[in-house]
Amino acid sequence: MPIETIVPRRLYRQVAEQLRQLFDGGEFAVGDRLPPERELAERMGISRPTIREALIALEVEGRVRIRVGSGIYVTEPPRMPPNPTTDEGPFELLRAREFIERAVAEEAARLAKPADVEALDDILARMEGKQHPNHTTIGLDRAFHTTIAGILGNAVLARVVGELFDQRMNPFFERLSSYFEDPSTWDAALQEHRLVRDAIAAGDAAGARAAMQEHLRKSQERFSISFREPAKARAVAERKQAAPGHAI
Repeated sequence: MPIETIVPRRLYRQVAEQLRQLFDGGEFAVGDRLPPERELAERMGISRPTIREALIALEVEGRVRIRVGSGIYVTEPPRMPPNPTTDEGPFELLRAREFIERAVAEEAARLAKPADVEALDDILARMEGKQHPNHTTIGLDRAFHTTIAGILGNAVLARVVGELFDQRMNPFFERLSSYFEDPSTWDAALQEHRLVRDAIAAGDAAGARAAMQEHLRKSQERFSISFREPAKARAVAERKQAAPGHAI
């Protein structure tokens, strides 16, 4: 037997595999509701975002059905499960973007010219009043972030920012977005974009860094609201996120 390369698997994929084995072993039958995310995280000794990524992966595979406000239910496995298109989970991608883009925004504030600020203003104006999510809004969101990267005049950084953003087009991220992105989250993100723009326009490097970091951290928080949390509780959680002094 030939020796094969050992490829480390992301933690969320290990969690998904463990849950898949429990389904196949009869621990959870088709139609059963899984324990809440918090309980799964405690029992497995891992974070809730990792559980979230594993559940999204299983839903993309057709092994569970997520019903927001009700829970996660085991479904009949499909005859031909889809092959995963990426190994990185949505939260891993957002954390990578936070790390890179906060530094990009900081440098953009030092280098931005009036024409660069005008380009950001044009994008923000086109983002106004759009119904999210759709391909138009996602394209405008991408344009805002890549335009900031373009201010640095470094083609490699601009490409990296664009490619990281494009990873949200994978099935896992799209499924996650379908549950937690709506016109209210679009409005919140737009306001966060304006804060980034204002800091860049003012030449405030530290402010631009902080505004971009907060924007991408809040993006992660918006995707972290419990699947079982009713709409009213979600609205309260969102107001807490927007309140002054909210931890980032």
